[in-house]
Amino acid sequence: MSDTVRPPEHLTRLPSAPVDRFFRPFARFLRIEAAGGAVLFACAVAALVLSNSRWAESFEHIWELRVSFAIGPLEIDRSIREWINDALMTLFFFLVSLELKRELVLGELKSLRMAALSIAAALGGMLVPAGLYVVLQFGQAGASGWGTVMATDTAFALGCLALLGKRIPQSLRVFMLSMAVIDDLGAVVVVALGYGHELNLLALALGALSVAGIWVMAVLGVRSIPVYFLMGTAVWFAVDASGIHATITGVILGLMTPTRRWVSDERLYAILDRVIAHPADDNRGSGDTKDRNTLQLAEVAARETLSPVERLEMALHPWVGFLIMPLFALANAGVALSLSDIADPVTIAVFLGFALGKPVGVISFTWVAVRLGVATRPGDLGWGLVAGGALLAGIGFTMALFIANLAFGQDLIGSAKLGIFLASAFSALAGMTALVWLSQGKSYRP
Repeated sequence: MSDTVRPPEHLTRLPSAPVDRFFRPFARFLRIEAAGGAVLFACAVAALVLSNSRWAESFEHIWELRVSFAIGPLEIDRSIREWINDALMTLFFFLVSLELKRELVLGELKSLRMAALSIAAALGGMLVPAGLYVVLQFGQAGASGWGTVMATDTAFALGCLALLGKRIPQSLRVFMLSMAVIDDLGAVVVVALGYGHELNLLALALGALSVAGIWVMAVLGVRSIPVYFLMGTAVWFAVDASGIHATITGVILGLMTPTRRWVSDERLYAILDRVIAHPADDNRGSGDTKDRNTLQLAEVAARETLSPVERLEMALHPWVGFLIMPLFALANAGVALSLSDIADPVTIAVFLGFALGKPVGVISFTWVAVRLGVATRPGDLGWGLVAGGALLAGIGFTMALFIANLAFGQDLIGSAKLGIFLASAFSALAGMTALVWLSQGKSYRP
C-alpha cells in the first residue's frame, strides 16, 4: 500500500465564492445551444413591437444618434446603428471565420470529400436563391438586393436543431453549421465587393501592409492577443477607408489565426511535474522565487495547450451570441409593418428566394456533388434529413438584414424586412415539422 496521503477532496478544487451561486446557473445557460437563438429571437420581437408602438420614433432616434472620434487628421463619424453593423459585426465574422478554420483543420471537414458536401450545399444555397431573386426583380427597383437572400442565419438554424436534441444525428448539425458558416463568409465577400464604394488604393495598400505585419508577427512568435487586437484594429480602419466594407477584415484575420497549439500535452505534463505543491519556505510576500516562477510557467503552458483558434472562439462566443447579435437585432429588426407590403414585389422575391430557392439550391447541389463522387454523405445523414436541413437554411435573419440595409433605400427596406421575417418564420416551421416527422422514434448519441 502506498504511503502517499491524498489531500482532502475540497482542496483539489478552486475555492468557491458567493457569486458562484449566481454565476454557475448562468454559465450552464450559456452552454445551451439554443440559448443564443432564443435571445436573438427575443430582441427581434422587441424591436418589431417597439417599431410599431407609440415609442417608434424615440426607438429609431436612439440608433441614429451620431458617435464620432478623431485620431490626428483621421475623423470617423457614424450613427450607433452603423457602428454596430460595421464594427461590432466584424467580430461576428471573425468568429464565423474561426469556426470554419477549426472545422477545416481540426474538425470533421478536414476530409476533403466531407468538406465538399458542405461547400456544395453552401454554393447551391447562395447561387439559386440569388438567381431566382434576379429573375423576379429583373429591371425593377429592387434588383440590386439579390445578395439579401444568400446567407443562412447560423444561430437560428442551429437553435432549431438543438430543440430536437438526440432525435437527429450529429452529422446533420455539422453539415448545417459548416454550410451556414461557408455561405455567411460568401455573403460577406459579396458585401465587400458588391456593396462597397469607390476604392481608395492608398488605404487598401496600408491595409495589406498591416495584414503582412500580422503575418510577420506570427512567424516571429509573438503570442500577445492584445498586440494582435491593436494590429487588427489598424487593418479595420484601413479597409474601412479603402471603400471595401470593413467587415471583410474579420474574415481575413480569422482565416489567418493559427490552429496549431504552442505547447504539447507531453510538455505540459513535464512542466506540471516541476510544480512544488508545498513550498518548504512559507515566506510572506511575492518575491521572485523558484516556486513562483514554476507556477507562472505552468500557467502559461496550460493556456498554450489550446490553439489560438480555440481560445479565441471560447472567449468571443458569449460576447457575440449574447451581446453583439442581440444588439444587431434591436438596431435592425425594427420596421413598421403594413399588410399592404405583403404583395410588394420585393417582399415576394425575398420570400421565394429563401423559402424556395434555398432548399432547392442546397438539395440539388449536394445531390449532384454526391452523384459525381466529389463529395461523400455520412451514413446516418439520409436525404430526408438533408431536405429538412435545407428547409431550415431558409432562415436568413441576421445576414439578410445586414445586406438589406446596404442594398435597399428607405422606400424598399420595409418590404425587404417583411419578406425576411415571413421567409424565416416559414422556413423554421417547415424545417422543424419535416425533421420532427422524419425523426419519430429515433435517437442518436449526442
